[in-house]
Amino acid sequence: MLKPSSRPHWATKSLSADTKTPPEGEIEMGNSKHLGLWLLAPAGVFVFLFFLAPVILTGVFGFTNMSTATGITGGAYMISDTSMRPLRSRYGENELADRLTQKVYTIDDAGLKAALEAGGDAAAIAELGDKFLDQSFDRRRGVETAIKSLSARPSTTRGIKIISAQFERSVVNVRFDSKEDLLVAISDFGIALNEGQTEALGQVAYTGWTFTTQNFKTMIELPDTSKTLINTLFYVFTTLILFNTGFALVLSITTHYMPAGPAGFFRSIWLLPRVTPPVLYVLMWKWLAWDTGFLSVVLEPMGFAPRNWMLDSPANAWTFIILINGIVGASMGMLIFSSAIKAIPQSLFHASEVDGANRGQQVWHIILPQLRWPILFITIYQTLSLLTSFEYILLATDGGPGGATEVWALSTYLKALSNYGGALQYGYGAALSLVLVIIGISVSLIYLKLFDFKNLTAPPKIE
Repeated sequence: MLKPSSRPHWATKSLSADTKTPPEGEIEMGNSKHLGLWLLAPAGVFVFLFFLAPVILTGVFGFTNMSTATGITGGAYMISDTSMRPLRSRYGENELADRLTQKVYTIDDAGLKAALEAGGDAAAIAELGDKFLDQSFDRRRGVETAIKSLSARPSTTRGIKIISAQFERSVVNVRFDSKEDLLVAISDFGIALNEGQTEALGQVAYTGWTFTTQNFKTMIELPDTSKTLINTLFYVFTTLILFNTGFALVLSITTHYMPAGPAGFFRSIWLLPRVTPPVLYVLMWKWLAWDTGFLSVVLEPMGFAPRNWMLDSPANAWTFIILINGIVGASMGMLIFSSAIKAIPQSLFHASEVDGANRGQQVWHIILPQLRWPILFITIYQTLSLLTSFEYILLATDGGPGGATEVWALSTYLKALSNYGGALQYGYGAALSLVLVIIGISVSLIYLKLFDFKNLTAPPKIE
């Protein structure tokens, strides 16, 4: 028998394991606080990778001149007609630019070897090296004249041109991996540069992207920027007030006072545009507005000439865009508001009816005060959504007619990712996106202040 003070060996081991002190710095998994941190760690990684990192990278790229011309991985150094324009206009180095774009024909060992490999006459090449080695000519005609003076000259014009083509020396349109390689080639070309010319040439000859604030200066200087900003504010707040918040609130309150069956039917009807693929949804609106569409067919007998009702004027274009986006956006607010109204205790409505309150008084004194939090959420969420959305505008009007419906997000997309000319401006598009992020944060803070967010989240005075 075991003595009263004795323990089984498994109990002793368990006790020792429970009372063992973890090494210093090691997280004790038995602690619920630390366990929660461990469980939240994967979510934190996803938040950083998919939310914070894109914003940070957008901010960084917004201060670059990255484009299709510069590439996204870096660039080389190259003398070209394009790079020589700023060397002339910005730095006043006209003479240097002229010399760099010149072609020189030098008879050297490398050219003689290349001419032999290209199939040139060996005897003519050997004699040309003996008589004219290291001599330079400004034009190709000078080399050809030298070749024609040889006793072993080629018998055909084609043979002369094969040899003469191998002695062309130029730094134009030649890519160099580093600035040092470019300077060595220029030196071998016979051009000496001072310190100022070296710095200027390094600036204009680099084909890769660099950090700059020019994007924001361009943004301020372009007249289209203010027009796009006004379009964006009009689109966001008109759609928000009329549909995404306003009409959604009307729908939720109206269906609240309807029987359960019809109310559920109407809510389902308003969900259809949201679940319809955007391309198909906008195509239906286009069919409605085409010059051979429903509106033209119906209105033509009334004396209205067929036309594209969506694109014939900026006013019509905006009307369709707000309707297209608003009908989709109202469904989410309707669901949130309807759920919030259902959560209001029915005793409040019964007590108000006993006191003689009508429907309008119930809405004003019971429903709306209880919906402050859902209205704040929908207003902020839909504002941010409208600020960054452009797919329905792209599909419906593509910013037309004449850029009248081009909003900030669509302008960002067109500048950075979709351009008919193919000259995509990644850096400028990132700068536009960064401004959009700043606008979104600023508007959200204003909403929090207007809705008195601090009091909304205050703990109840009576527990």
